[in-house]
Amino acid sequence: MTATAIGERLGLSPAGVRRHLDALIESGEARATRSAPWQQKGRGRPAKQFQLTAAGRGRLGHAYDDLAGAAMRQLREIGGQAAITDFARKRVATIVAGIDRLAQHSPETTAAKAREIAEAFTDAGFAASTRKVGAGVQICQHHCPVSHVAEEFPELCAAELEAFRELLGTHVQRLATIANGDCACTTHVPLVVPATSETTTPEENESDAAAQPATASRNDSGRSAE
Repeated sequence: MTATAIGERLGLSPAGVRRHLDALIESGEARATRSAPWQQKGRGRPAKQFQLTAAGRGRLGHAYDDLAGAAMRQLREIGGQAAITDFARKRVATIVAGIDRLAQHSPETTAAKAREIAEAFTDAGFAASTRKVGAGVQICQHHCPVSHVAEEFPELCAAELEAFRELLGTHVQRLATIANGDCACTTHVPLVVPATSETTTPEENESDAAAQPATASRNDSGRSAE
């Protein structure tokens, strides 16, 4: 995110935001990069983008990682892989409870539904936001309170992606994940749905579970670094 965007979100002056950012960078908890060409708005010098480092994310809550990991391993031992998948789906269902499936696709309604999903994940501790990129919108989760557990149990990430597809009624693509070492979990949502596309069902998405968290290319990872 830029210093201006952070200031608008927190109600702070640009100068105040930069003082805090300078302190975080000095402590190794944040870093600054130049905006990529596709991120630049208007002319002039590219704005700096600021992002948390692994050390910075470590300062945020990672609730009882060791206990959660042990509980998940025990669940898998007792109930097998199906029990892990079922748990992951129920966990995400709790986060998005109250969000209705997108009824009609248009760029405006799809973007609004993506924002609604991001707000629900923010309430659950994921510090999520959305941004328009080209012909799509990206859901960016800048923090993951279960990232350490998700490194061992990618079913947690797969269930999130499955829920996004179900609520948005279209195929979405995971570009990067914190569990894979990226700076944010980034999911691309197309704003225009081809007339011939069909929504995948949870059963059809089973094959995706083994591939989550998605391994992003370096270019994709860089694009998620706001």
